[in-house]
Amino acid sequence: MNSQTLYSLFFCTVLFSIVSGDKTAPTFNDRASLLTFISGITSDPGNFLQSWNSSAIPVCNWTGITCNQNQDSVLELDLSGASLHGKISPAISKLSRLTVLDLSRNFFEGGIPGEIGYLSEIQQLSLSSNLLRGRIPMELGFLSKIQYLDLGSNMLTGDIPKSLFCNGTSVLEYVDLSNNSISGPIPLTEECEINELRYLLVWSNKLTGRIPRAIANSSKLKWLDLEVNGFEGELPFEIVKNLSNLQFVYLSYNRFSGPLEPFFSALSNSSYLQELELAGNRLIGKIPNAIGNLPKSLVQLHLDDNQISGEIPPDISNLLNLTLLNLSRNFLTGKIPHELCLMEKLERLYLSDNLLSGEIPPAFGNISRLGLLDLSRNRLSNSIPDTFSSLSQLRSLLLNNNRLVGAIPMSLAQCVNLEILDLSYNQISGLIPSDFARLNSLKLYLNISNNHLNGPLPPELSKMNMVLAMDLSSNNFSGKIPAQLGSCIALELLNLSGNALEGPLPDSIGHLPFLETFDVSLNKLSGKIPVSFQTSPKLRHLNFSFNNFSGNISFPFLDIGSFLQNPGLCSNSITGLPNCKKKRQKHSIRLPILLTLLAIATFGMFMIPVVFKLKSKKKFSKLFSRKIVYEEGEEHERNEQNYPKISYPELMAATDGFNRSNLIGTGQFGQVYKGVLKDNTNIAVKVISYAKSTEILGSFKRECEVLRNTRHRNLIRIKTICSRPDFQALVLPLMQNGSLEDHLYPSDGLSRVDLVQMVRILSDVAEGLSYLHHYAPVKVAHCDLKPSNILLDDDMNAIVSDFGIAKLVKEDPEKFQMASGEAASVSSTDGLLCGSIGYIAPEYGMGRRASTQGDVYSFGVLLLEMITRKRPTDVVFHEGSSLHEWVKSHYPHKLEPIIKEALVNHGPMSYSNKLLHDMVLELIELGLICTQNNPSTRPTMLDVAHEMATWKEYLFSRSGLSTD
Repeated sequence: MNSQTLYSLFFCTVLFSIVSGDKTAPTFNDRASLLTFISGITSDPGNFLQSWNSSAIPVCNWTGITCNQNQDSVLELDLSGASLHGKISPAISKLSRLTVLDLSRNFFEGGIPGEIGYLSEIQQLSLSSNLLRGRIPMELGFLSKIQYLDLGSNMLTGDIPKSLFCNGTSVLEYVDLSNNSISGPIPLTEECEINELRYLLVWSNKLTGRIPRAIANSSKLKWLDLEVNGFEGELPFEIVKNLSNLQFVYLSYNRFSGPLEPFFSALSNSSYLQELELAGNRLIGKIPNAIGNLPKSLVQLHLDDNQISGEIPPDISNLLNLTLLNLSRNFLTGKIPHELCLMEKLERLYLSDNLLSGEIPPAFGNISRLGLLDLSRNRLSNSIPDTFSSLSQLRSLLLNNNRLVGAIPMSLAQCVNLEILDLSYNQISGLIPSDFARLNSLKLYLNISNNHLNGPLPPELSKMNMVLAMDLSSNNFSGKIPAQLGSCIALELLNLSGNALEGPLPDSIGHLPFLETFDVSLNKLSGKIPVSFQTSPKLRHLNFSFNNFSGNISFPFLDIGSFLQNPGLCSNSITGLPNCKKKRQKHSIRLPILLTLLAIATFGMFMIPVVFKLKSKKKFSKLFSRKIVYEEGEEHERNEQNYPKISYPELMAATDGFNRSNLIGTGQFGQVYKGVLKDNTNIAVKVISYAKSTEILGSFKRECEVLRNTRHRNLIRIKTICSRPDFQALVLPLMQNGSLEDHLYPSDGLSRVDLVQMVRILSDVAEGLSYLHHYAPVKVAHCDLKPSNILLDDDMNAIVSDFGIAKLVKEDPEKFQMASGEAASVSSTDGLLCGSIGYIAPEYGMGRRASTQGDVYSFGVLLLEMITRKRPTDVVFHEGSSLHEWVKSHYPHKLEPIIKEALVNHGPMSYSNKLLHDMVLELIELGLICTQNNPSTRPTMLDVAHEMATWKEYLFSRSGLSTD
């Protein structure tokens, strides 16, 4: 399939068979056109086009071909998603009776042949998601019978040809030109007949001008998506007033200006309207009372990122079916109207970044479905109402950056599903109530920093054992740090800085298995820094400055900036600290040695009868020579026959007794050690921590099953596993290049991943996730995608790892069963964390179960992180918003500094700046699309993988290289 010579020979063979009198085959022209078309195309080995490689198979039986009843003409050619490379041959225009042509989701490059316009019978044409460049040929306007046209997600440029809409016919129903670089206006005039148009999608282009009034003639229009362009002028109220069938109107991120009232009034007749998005424009003035006249069918309303002022009108409560209302980032003033609390179906309410004042209405407690309430960055005052306790669905409560006073209400402890709580940057005072400190539903983060809280830290905070990040900084807390905080085993970030805490630092905190960031600066702590902090494999960001710590320290990844103003500290490895003096030890060592020898002798005498007893029962040898097999039943033993047999002592020898010097990281529920077997095979051994925990033992079984039943080049492969009552481990191949985390954030601060490598890595990750979501025996949601869980092999290929909290989205007992026959035990992540802070999809904070769309969100965050080089956690705690929101606040008109920095720091010189500029811009757009709040609007991982493969293919093709 990869040789043009082969196709030439094949063409001659088939031509001979035609001339010889194959009366059952389609016409000569159809066969010849297909062979000419395919002769310039290559595909992956094993592609389904193999059926085209046999003269014995009739053309109508070729894959992707549909013929008419007489089997003499090709009617449909569908090669979508076939991974085809090459150019679209003009010969395809010879298929004179073709009605459907679908070449979408391939790697076709070059231009769109104008000859396609001569396919007079064509009704559906889809060339989307390819590498097509150049202009849209005007000849496509000759397609008088076309109903469905999709050219989206290519690299098309130039203007939209007028003939596309104005060709004298009125059968066109669907037009998608989205996600290209098409410029100019939409060429629609009054004489254009578009009476049947139902879908017009041109989002993410460079279109300009005003919305043509001729669209008003499309009385059947349901979906109007003009987002992310340069359209200007007032909102098109004269157009939409005639479009009574509108369901989705997306006009966000353009340059529309003017007031809202005419537009809202015009939409009052659109009785089917479900979603209206006007964010990111230049809308001014007040929200008119006419908002209450919008259709009752409206479910989502986005007015964020504008210049809207004035008060929120009470008439907004007429929108009884609204589930999402976003008015954030405007200039709204006045109080939050009580009427807003009458909208009983509200699930998400965003009022952040305004100038709202007054109290938080207690009536919010009446919105029973409310899952997210964001009132942050306003001027709200008074105390936090007690009524939040009646919101059983409340998952996220963001009240930070206001002027709230009083105490933390104890009633918040009754919010049994609360997972995110941010009360930072207020004037809240008093103690942390012990009842509140027992709020064990928090799974994402707690931020009560920058307030006036005082008193001791309650030991009950240890009940928050599933929270990922806890920020208690910049308050007036005093007393000792409770050692019980070491029970918060999920913590990744703990900030206690800027208080009056004193006494020693608890050793237990240094043993937290996932803790990465720890800050106790600006306190009164004293004593030695426990060794557990110095040897932790996960801790990388620490700050002990401005305390009274003393003693010798050795931190391999820290510098003097983490230890400022601690006069008692010394080190022989950290520049800037005084060198530690070595003390001579003479007779003082004798007593410990004598005590140790005495203990060994006593233990030996005690063990003699035990050993003989074990020998008599023939158990002694089994205790020290168990094989690394999955020892949970005979069926498991049979299933593991293909795994190499390796004894526990061999595994101990390979890792030098699991020596800390061989520790290379931690997974979600265990430590990972590198090792070398006797045959010089490099391995990584993931030893599961807390093996007696039901959740973590379930995690081990889940990871085993996922790895056992998935096979993909971008997913980690399992070598063997070990499960014993006292030991659980996964034996995996060792990746010499470490994790993506190591390359993005090395100790010297210089990232080692340029833009081209970034695209390759992201493409690999997308391919691995796409397999899990769409091609694995059952759908698998990874649930914890982040840089530290992406490994890089010797060739810098990305390998997705750590399936400890993966979820089986669709169970199929025949294809995917545990050895015990019970798939249910690995089908859920109930009780486990749905990822890491900053990467977790917002719907998880509203109680929705893990899904493949959650992985798409995490991938989008990863993409934005790699471009901006901003950790999501840094944005959350320093910017007060998600990475998605931070990038979105710069989109589309403030992105140049971000793109420029990416090009300067990470752009290889062998590619043109124009190419890389466009690539970064499109990748940012992809990241924003993947991280949309609504899961249903995100693309599938299949679409994302194709988009990334498209850029990867283009970058490594000759046309991508700069000739400058």
